[in-house]
Amino acid sequence: MAPQFTVPDTALAGLREDLAGEVLVPGDPGYDTARAVHNGMIDRRPAVIAQCATPADVSNAILFGRGTGLPIAVRGGGHSVAGTSVVDGGLVVDLRRMHAVVADPEHMTVRVEGGATMGHLDRATQPFRMATTGGRVSTTGVGGFTLGGGSGWLERKFGLACDNLLAAELITAEGKHVVASAEENPELFWALHGGGGNFGVVTSLTLRLHELPVMSFAMLLFPPRSGPDVVTAFRRLAETMPDEASGGVLYFPAPPEPFVPAHLVGELVAAALVTFAGPVAGVRELAGPLSALRPVVELVQEIPYADLQCMIDDPPGLRNYWSAEYLSGLPDEAVEVYCARGERIPAGTACQHVLFPLGGAVARGPAEYPLPWRTAPWAVHPFATWEDPDQDGAAIQWVHDVRTDMRPWSTDAVYLNFIGTEGERRVVAGFGADNYPRLAAVKAAYDPDNVFRLNHNIAPAEAA
Repeated sequence: MAPQFTVPDTALAGLREDLAGEVLVPGDPGYDTARAVHNGMIDRRPAVIAQCATPADVSNAILFGRGTGLPIAVRGGGHSVAGTSVVDGGLVVDLRRMHAVVADPEHMTVRVEGGATMGHLDRATQPFRMATTGGRVSTTGVGGFTLGGGSGWLERKFGLACDNLLAAELITAEGKHVVASAEENPELFWALHGGGGNFGVVTSLTLRLHELPVMSFAMLLFPPRSGPDVVTAFRRLAETMPDEASGGVLYFPAPPEPFVPAHLVGELVAAALVTFAGPVAGVRELAGPLSALRPVVELVQEIPYADLQCMIDDPPGLRNYWSAEYLSGLPDEAVEVYCARGERIPAGTACQHVLFPLGGAVARGPAEYPLPWRTAPWAVHPFATWEDPDQDGAAIQWVHDVRTDMRPWSTDAVYLNFIGTEGERRVVAGFGADNYPRLAAVKAAYDPDNVFRLNHNIAPAEAA
């Protein structure tokens, strides 16, 4: 049963008066739609949803939550696979109305409000033939993505999303407006490069843009039995490919897309995806060794980056369970183990078994940020999605089995945006044990009462 908190009518009336946005409580029209999150496994009923329209709304909502003793969840624009953006019986500070994106091509920057998704960002920068590293789907929220590090197709060329973070505006647990940059509150700025939403509610981000005149990709589908040869060929490609190239290998049930023959839809395939920040001739050359393996489907084309970002969007409402292991290497034994588990994706699900390289600008990026996984050369990302609750056990167990399989090559470090709730040890592994005390000190400075705790939480350092 959901926790019960009493919200005085006078306090609720005051919040409604203070907000330019809307306040929803159980029974209001739109409440059930507003409380639904991307992950269909999450079904929580907050006492109050504050749909904020301005930074002042965010401040007022936080002060209301603290004044009424409600636990506070923060909802940006995107996924929150663990469901931490909604809380039973508490307050949701919902930023989705704050999704404006303003590109400044002259200075090659873009200002993004805290509720924007990658789709909002990419569509705003596409007309200028510019981009910054974004998530691999358009429905990812820019705020949580960037604050957690930010891994995507452009990372090998332009660095992680947080490497392109120039400034952030946030509202603290005391309701105060704070700016973080290299010059202003630099310790907080450091913590925002991987420390997530622990330090306040970020209402805007300023990101560096890069010229991206053209993007291209190659998608090749193979029978599952070809998986080991495909992974081995992609491994050889990854050893020498330029920073403009990225992609990965995955097992998944073939989707009902125009380029997929009808007889393959729903059938398990092994696939290779090569992305290239350049013209199609470059990606065609890179994909040549994969093409020589005689795929059953081969699609090679130039595409606007914003359209590429939409290619593998996973629909909201499916049941989701994700995890990841970042690897020290990919020897032949690891290839065999990865492929064997790929062939055992649970039938009747839409699970994806993803393997992708890092390197390039990711590995060369600022070593001082709390992102211990950035030096790993490879990552495995079991991405389980399914519809039927009766398949919960099989799908979740498959994800656990992937992690167990790949543990012999794991670095222990992990990108926290890729995982749900996996315990304190994994949280520390995501930030790095050496970084954690410094993060805890920043937490103590900006959120000593741990108001923002519904996340991959950093406990405030105790006063000396």
